[in-house]
Amino acid sequence: MDLSQIKMVVTDMDGTLLNSNHEVSPRFFEIFDELRKKDILFVAASGRQYNSMVDKLHSIKDDIIVIAENGALVKQKGDVLLTTPITKSEVDRILDVVQPLSNAHPVLCSQHGAFANPDSDDFLNLLREYYSEFEVVEDQTKVDTEILKIAIYHFESSERHIYPAVRSLEDSLKVKVSGANWVDISHQNAHKGYALQKVMDQHQVTSNEVMVFGDYNNDLEMLQLSNYSFAMANAHPNILKVAQYKTSSNNEFGVERILEKLI
Repeated sequence: MDLSQIKMVVTDMDGTLLNSNHEVSPRFFEIFDELRKKDILFVAASGRQYNSMVDKLHSIKDDIIVIAENGALVKQKGDVLLTTPITKSEVDRILDVVQPLSNAHPVLCSQHGAFANPDSDDFLNLLREYYSEFEVVEDQTKVDTEILKIAIYHFESSERHIYPAVRSLEDSLKVKVSGANWVDISHQNAHKGYALQKVMDQHQVTSNEVMVFGDYNNDLEMLQLSNYSFAMANAHPNILKVAQYKTSSNNEFGVERILEKLI
């Protein structure tokens, strides 16, 4: 594995760079300083909202590129590089399918915040980990803001209890099981692969010059853009199939171990 040509490092957050307590290790920030000295660009790519991502990476937020909301939003130094919203009619169509489902908790995600229902205190408490900026609204169909993505949470399993009901929306929308408890629905082009390709084109980086880490289905498209794609040991079986290489789990510093080889 010759890493001498790497110009860009891209990593997912939850289940990848973050441990099970949703923390970034101090070692990563030390490694980041070495990456910067070598002029290697760092891209954080997540289903999380932008504000939540930069809260986790606050000390380096002005030195990285952020792909948020599963690729529907890309920002650098606070400047918007790309947005890929869904229409109001698509929002209403998704809510028509999701709202009748038992124990499904939809979140409307916009560029500056999110909108959740008040139907579960347990869910709202959990939501604060992923969304540092959100508003509780009685009727999500009345939200009059450009929506980038609708994320749906299920406490048991998103793949078993949410995805079967929303897979019919794949005819015109991107539907992704993005975690054990989350399904994300967005514009067909609002995925991490589309956003990363735009970033790679902007910086003239090829598949042989980018290293990508991921663990879940919403990482598939971006992993396929790299000749140096790494699945975490804790990854979904689909990711383990697609990735070129495998590293340790997110709780065993899988990203840091490979970046140490890079630097």
